[in-house]
Amino acid sequence: MKKFSVLTSILFGFVAASLQAGTEVYKQVAPPPPPELYGLGFYGAIDMGANVYQNRGGDRTFSDDNLDSPFFGDTLTVSPKNDVGFFGGVKLGYVFGTGVFRPTIEGDFFYNGFRGGADFTLRDRFGDVLAERDATTWINTGAFMGNFIGRFAFGRFQPYAGAGVGVYYAESAGVEVVDPTTGRVPVNTGGGRSHADLAWQIIAGSDYYWCPKFSTFIEYHFLNYTSTQIDTREDRDIRQHF
Repeated sequence: MKKFSVLTSILFGFVAASLQAGTEVYKQVAPPPPPELYGLGFYGAIDMGANVYQNRGGDRTFSDDNLDSPFFGDTLTVSPKNDVGFFGGVKLGYVFGTGVFRPTIEGDFFYNGFRGGADFTLRDRFGDVLAERDATTWINTGAFMGNFIGRFAFGRFQPYAGAGVGVYYAESAGVEVVDPTTGRVPVNTGGGRSHADLAWQIIAGSDYYWCPKFSTFIEYHFLNYTSTQIDTREDRDIRQHF
């Protein structure tokens, strides 16, 4: 009887070992983390750079065609200055959605300063120069724009383009008139004028995100300052590239 019990125990041991050897072991694997999404929701930005060109019109020539005038035949050529300026400001906006195309709205508030004035050349009827003057002023402006932008999210790299409309306020310093031949300043007005009107712009640029909420960007603006409140029968809009 004892012998049978020992044999039974040995048999059950082999069966248990056999069952254990055939059991598969399942290891629980954590799901992969979701991909990082860059540039979502609210954002703020600081931008600054060069106002590289202001299209203030080309050269214009005025002539005295009055036969009774002692200056008959004289011409005055006016060459507006289009010097490089400076701009800088802040942006506040919101990006909608998480897809590849993301509509965006933003407020764009910036200072825009550039040199104004013109060079004047007076010639007689034979083309000889009678006088030259160099008039210079500095124009300070502030623009308050609402922009509507389409962004394309390709991971960290996100190009965008859009347009905006708003208002600007401009104020010019006093005009300094210099004789370029002698360097003297015969006229310095010491005062200025101001003007406010409609502005619109076209924007294109690209962000590169270093992390989901921080990026650096490069941007181009075509900015147009209108002059709807001044009726001169001519186009007095100031078109700028920066």
